[in-house]
Amino acid sequence: MHKVSIIIPCFNEQNTIKEIIEKIKTIKLPHQIEKEIIIVDDGSKDNTREILKGLRNGITIILKEKNEGKGAAIKEGLKVASGDYILIQDADLEYDPEDYVSLLEVVIDGRADIVFGSRILKKNNIPYSKIYYYGGIVLTKIFNILFGAKLTDITTCYKLFPRSMVPKLICLQSNNFIFDAVELTHQLVLSGRIVEVPIHYRARSKKEGKKLNWRHGINCLFPMLRIRFGPNYLAEKLNSKSLKWKI
Repeated sequence: MHKVSIIIPCFNEQNTIKEIIEKIKTIKLPHQIEKEIIIVDDGSKDNTREILKGLRNGITIILKEKNEGKGAAIKEGLKVASGDYILIQDADLEYDPEDYVSLLEVVIDGRADIVFGSRILKKNNIPYSKIYYYGGIVLTKIFNILFGAKLTDITTCYKLFPRSMVPKLICLQSNNFIFDAVELTHQLVLSGRIVEVPIHYRARSKKEGKKLNWRHGINCLFPMLRIRFGPNYLAEKLNSKSLKWKI
């Protein structure tokens, strides 16, 4: 691996976007891996776009005129990514870029093709609320039952995967949070060996700009059922690689 593309979808993140970019820039990756930073602004209405215009050096910035959702923003980033691997990073400060090293080392060591950063596996993380925390666990368990997986955190932001998957991912149906939580996760489960590693997490409050709520979890259930009992599920399952689950 020579380069990792870090895709940052953002919407109305004027209070955090500059700081998260600076954090990413200062992280030293193992084995001299190069960073490609791609920011996709999904039609922000605050001062986010003006801040981004002053941060263009060494960064690819895509300004979408219309707000279409996190999935749509990620897809735009996938289209221009040139790294050997791709990593998704939220524009807030809930996730710590220091964890990039542990994510990348799993792939470098040949232990997996795909790596998830699990908030559940890390002790002392600060969740948004008990409903948010336990709701995520329940949602993950339902996903595991439906798709025969062994994950602990399907809604995690940190998912590291090879760029070879891009053509299939940009054709997925959803453009909102469901793309990231369900459709992307499902495709990754089908596509190779997955390892989960513990990551740091500090959820922000609604006052700090938290956008997710319990409705997002409920909205994930129907796409899971659509995929599991849809006409293409069996064919995808038969064509998928055998997985070796590790934690």
